[in-house]
Amino acid sequence: MPEGERDGGGAAAVLICVAWPYANSPLHAGQIAGAYLPADIVARYHRMRGHRTLMVSGSDAHGTPVTVRAEQEGTTPEAVFRRFHESFLDTWRRFGISFDLFTSTDTENHVAVSQDIFLRLREGGYLHEAEQTLLYDPVVKRFLPDRYVEGSCPRCGDDGARGDQCDACGSTLDALELVNPRSRLSDATPEPRSSTHFFLRLPAFTERLLAWVEGQEHWRPAVRNFTLGQLRDGLTDRAITRDIEWGVPVPVAGYEKKRIYVWFEAVIGYLSATREWAQSSGDPEAWKAFWTDPSCRTIYFQGKDNVPFHTMIWPAMLMGYGDLNLPYDVPANQYVTISGSKASSSRNWAVWMPDYLDRHDPDPLRYVLTAVMPETSDSDFTWADYVRRVNDELLARWGNLVHRVLTLTRRHFDGRAPGAPDGLAPASRALLERADAAFDEAADHLEAVRLRAALGVPMALAGEANRYLEERAPWAAVREDRAHAAETLSTALNVISAIATLLEPFLPFTSPEAWRMVGHDSDIERAGWRRTDVTPGAPLPEPRPLFRKLDEALVDEEEARLGEGS
Repeated sequence: MPEGERDGGGAAAVLICVAWPYANSPLHAGQIAGAYLPADIVARYHRMRGHRTLMVSGSDAHGTPVTVRAEQEGTTPEAVFRRFHESFLDTWRRFGISFDLFTSTDTENHVAVSQDIFLRLREGGYLHEAEQTLLYDPVVKRFLPDRYVEGSCPRCGDDGARGDQCDACGSTLDALELVNPRSRLSDATPEPRSSTHFFLRLPAFTERLLAWVEGQEHWRPAVRNFTLGQLRDGLTDRAITRDIEWGVPVPVAGYEKKRIYVWFEAVIGYLSATREWAQSSGDPEAWKAFWTDPSCRTIYFQGKDNVPFHTMIWPAMLMGYGDLNLPYDVPANQYVTISGSKASSSRNWAVWMPDYLDRHDPDPLRYVLTAVMPETSDSDFTWADYVRRVNDELLARWGNLVHRVLTLTRRHFDGRAPGAPDGLAPASRALLERADAAFDEAADHLEAVRLRAALGVPMALAGEANRYLEERAPWAAVREDRAHAAETLSTALNVISAIATLLEPFLPFTSPEAWRMVGHDSDIERAGWRRTDVTPGAPLPEPRPLFRKLDEALVDEEEARLGEGS
């Protein structure tokens, strides 16, 4: 944001829109690193800047993965969705993902907003009806959504390809392309049949989209270049209804047994969720500040597989609807693999969040996932790297800094923060100036969604603080030059206060603890994005370790759990 908007005061508005997870399985660490953790870090940062910030998302209740699981379990899609929606809410709470509203696509509000956009686009001439050839199961007598069809991939030959993609080679597919297709419902060979559906006239928006995307020079190169390539190759009409009876009803006579396609209505969830939040906040018009005020910045956090929906399809829908803000940024992440392999539910190859949170603390994983965040290319999570980073970085560099400074200060200054002399030594002054500069440096990275670099700023400052302590050795100076030791420890406490503030968006569980341990009795988030010095004479509580040292045996234990029971 421009410098003037960084000063807080609530003047700037930021809408954080986060991918809607299919409510068909628990969340895993790859999904967290792909969208939810980066969104939370950025939202927390903007709140600390005093910007009016809203973060919304919800469970995608209508995706075919939900209905597929319901068929497998012999239950209803609603029962599956409800179960995993509750699991998501529990994960957000325990992992510190601070949604202002996490709703679902299965609400009357979402249905109403989705149907309104459908009808407005139809009135504008952006929707048309046409025949579509689809696969039909003659045994169960129903059309088959893409994920209800399996067969051999026409690209690589793998026999486990689905009607929408092949996991083996990563190709996006059409169900009609599959070799030797079979229905997941009956194992019968499906037949091509014709069905009438509504289509979105995407080519009508190509020129407007091109002009708009070309101006988004702040986007990540991979996102912008991919989108421009797709637009220059040309868009095609895309079906927005399907033959299924679970989802948002099509508000047109004759379509009673069809529903609006999930890819079309799920992106509308960002708007419907904002309107739901406004209604529940007591100000039904509050949503307009985030959707109609051009000064508001809307940031969409997605994985790379969702880029087309957020840089072309949803913007086209917004253009057709009219008078609503287009995305400001779509900082889509690449993938996080687990020990070299892509996460897989069928093989149980994932770090499942409910399981992790039952056994481990949240902040260490938040730290490690940020440190390996796949911002420009795929990255890999391993338990060996997790243990190394927690022990060598979080604990040795940051946690031990807090603990030894607090222990020394309490022991030698009657459990209270010492005051600093009027004239600081050059080394003390330089470290405090470095702490102040860190806020602007980290802010530049956070506003550009360079989160690995932003995390590096406070961690580098912690390293400098440790070197400062070694050079000034307050544990020795306190016996001969008490004023020297008081200056050192006072400076260190103030730098720890700054580091805790800088780390708050990343480590929301332990940063407030460090903040309290240096003597603050205020709220760390409300204190704002700046260094807040410790009051001389403030009582210092008994320090407790922020992090636990991890045993190397944890690596083997956790790796043994990967794929277990698959």
